[in-house]
Amino acid sequence: MYLSRVRVDLNGLSRGALFDIMDGRAYTAHQLLWRLFPDHQGARPFLFRQEMEEPEDGGAARGLPNFYVLSDREPEGIPGVLESQSKSFSPALEVGEQLAFRLRANPTVAKPVAGKRGRRADVLMAAKYPFESGGNRKNQACADAMDAAAREWLEKRAESWGVRLPVPPEVGGYRQHALPKNSGEPIRFSSIDYEGLLEVTDPGRLIETLSHGIGRAKAFGCGLLLLRHP
Repeated sequence: MYLSRVRVDLNGLSRGALFDIMDGRAYTAHQLLWRLFPDHQGARPFLFRQEMEEPEDGGAARGLPNFYVLSDREPEGIPGVLESQSKSFSPALEVGEQLAFRLRANPTVAKPVAGKRGRRADVLMAAKYPFESGGNRKNQACADAMDAAAREWLEKRAESWGVRLPVPPEVGGYRQHALPKNSGEPIRFSSIDYEGLLEVTDPGRLIETLSHGIGRAKAFGCGLLLLRHP
């Protein structure tokens, strides 16, 4: 695997793509990052996460988009459009090792529908639903219920990913997305950012989790688990 930091030269984008990228439109970002793999055919070979560029050496942030990309092959930068700094990524993990993590995920659960195929439901919207519309959905109790639902979604699945969560993760950045299509209803999904500490319980399973990503909406910037030593 390769872990890459990809910077975008905004001067190399069309006006429409520029506005979409700056607005965090995941479909445009997905299409743009595909250009890093010009000879690849078949299933998408990468996961990605979009962030705003962080300041270096105490300087001021320039507010430019920045991508982290995990791929099964090395990306090819595009002069004047995409600058890619890549390194081989094959972490040596040990049982009991603790690592800081960040994750942008699309937390959903399957909801049965009588006589039909089950639907995917937004975990946070389901937690919000019992509160009356209007002011009650803006109070602290509703916010706490949504945060608790987001944490529970992650904690219930942690073991299957080869980790456990020694402390509850921080959650934030909840956002609902509607991506337009050429025809029909737009693609709708939600995302939330997790940050915290994990403990490795199964190194092999965690490596597999890293390579495949977590949850759904991976084509739209969700699912990339970023790790570092605390």
